[in-house]
Amino acid sequence: MEILLISIGGAVGAVLRYVVGQLIDNTSFPWATLVVNTLGSFILGSVIFGVSDSDILLLVSVGFCGAFTTFSSFSFQTVSLWEQGEQRDAFMNALGNLTVSLLAFGAAWLLIS
Repeated sequence: MEILLISIGGAVGAVLRYVVGQLIDNTSFPWATLVVNTLGSFILGSVIFGVSDSDILLLVSVGFCGAFTTFSSFSFQTVSLWEQGEQRDAFMNALGNLTVSLLAFGAAWLLIS
């Protein structure tokens, strides 16, 4: 049952990650990655602080958030910006993803707790 819950959450998260990537223009800055990492952090925080059902936690935290958020894309895009001579954007991408995602997680904690 756990594998099924994680699989369903992962499938939904992966599809929504793709949709966000299609809807948000990434031509000069990886905005879609920042958006999914921020939303994913808020969703993860909301579930961790607001849900006690272990099945829902697996479905949303491991499955959905695991597939929806994307640390690997964030890392690749930051390095790519740096290699393209866009050191300021690379720094802003790294700082933005870390800061905004942590703030989103904290906001969930404040709202739920």
